[in-house]
Amino acid sequence: MVNLIWAFLAITGIIYAAFNGTMEDVNKAIFSTLDEAIMITLSLAGVLIFWLGLMKIAEEAGLLAGLAKIFRPLVKRIFPDIPEDHPALGYILSNMTANMFGLGNAATPMGLKAMKELKKLSGSDKASRSMITLLAINTSSLTLVPTTVIAIRMKYESQDPTSIVGATILATIISTIAALLIDRYFHYKRERAMRL
Repeated sequence: MVNLIWAFLAITGIIYAAFNGTMEDVNKAIFSTLDEAIMITLSLAGVLIFWLGLMKIAEEAGLLAGLAKIFRPLVKRIFPDIPEDHPALGYILSNMTANMFGLGNAATPMGLKAMKELKKLSGSDKASRSMITLLAINTSSLTLVPTTVIAIRMKYESQDPTSIVGATILATIISTIAALLIDRYFHYKRERAMRL
């Protein structure tokens, strides 16, 4: 669906430029930003490769397993519908850990695997309580190290590219708490309405 929206926007923009007589401006804009887009992509790839390497080292050293053990009781409280040793819990923990380190690209496959497991668990095509909660947490995503933003700030020669870490931690803590509160509010509201 998103691909169709992007295609529609691109085609609409080209048609508008053709009728408006600004096609030359569109071409200039496209070609003038190509170099910058490639440089940003390469610099982001470098930082992501670095952090993914660190994540792999942390995984081999047992740090991620340790973090998963620490967060397992919390995750179990957030997702009470999931059985204790279900594979979905492991995927959810991996997803949350990757998001904490600002590795959204690494977190996405784990989130998708968790959703598949949760769908199997619910046995329905409708979103379960746990699926909705995972989506809310993944969207708000508590982040300790915003690697992508730091990489962009480094690319544009920021004086202190890591100065946003404190603000990012605070903002994502607030967004995650808000996501959980809203999720719980609507869950209990729905439960109460079903009882009446």
